[in-house]
Amino acid sequence: MNRHPYMDAAQPVAIAHRGSAASHPENTMAAFQDAVAMGYGYVETDVHATRDGVLVAFHDDRLDRVTDRRGRIADLDWADVAKAKVHGSEPIPRFDELLAAWPDLRLNIDPKADAAVAPLIAALAGPGLLARVCVGSFSGRRLSALRVALGAELCTSMAPGEVLRLRLGSLGLPVGSFQALAAQVPLRHYGLPVVDRRFVDTAHGLGLQVHVWTINEEAEMRRLLDLGVDGIMSDETALLKKVFTERGLWPKQ
Repeated sequence: MNRHPYMDAAQPVAIAHRGSAASHPENTMAAFQDAVAMGYGYVETDVHATRDGVLVAFHDDRLDRVTDRRGRIADLDWADVAKAKVHGSEPIPRFDELLAAWPDLRLNIDPKADAAVAPLIAALAGPGLLARVCVGSFSGRRLSALRVALGAELCTSMAPGEVLRLRLGSLGLPVGSFQALAAQVPLRHYGLPVVDRRFVDTAHGLGLQVHVWTINEEAEMRRLLDLGVDGIMSDETALLKKVFTERGLWPKQ
């Protein structure tokens, strides 16, 4: 296995998806704080950039679904976005706030739009930050830009085309090498299964980890751990901790 600092755990890792999103407003400091207080060392978040270039931890490109305001983040200045409240109660955090709040916390980051790439590159340029993060995206173009700008010290997961190559490799076809250090994947894609024993074994044979999202059912968590996955992302952070604890996988505090 690759021993990039983000990937150096000796056992599977539990990753809080958008913080404790099942019990707190997603991608807010309250959600991240709840996960950290529970003992999570890894959280997942998404980032967008405002019109004036401020990077924020937020999933959607618009405020409409989860906040009390409306509009595309890319069309709004930070001063406007800062007034929005997620679920009517929690402010949208700036990404630099999240980085600074818990200096040892490891972050899985998904830049959701092209406009977020340059601010994310700038945000990760500080000393030691690349050791704390892994970047994943549905856009191979965004991942390529980040890899070129930040170099080999950046941990990335696979773009969809790379996942497809790995899946084909699990069926016996030649796949070549990967820049990514992990496949971060759903259970299924367009109804077709992605994660099975052959996929996990093929990834491990290439020195790659497998992290699966977004798993909120206990039976599925247990099945994936039996398959040997290296990480599980969940909104149900209390449930995931329970499963890990029962298996002796929760890190000692």
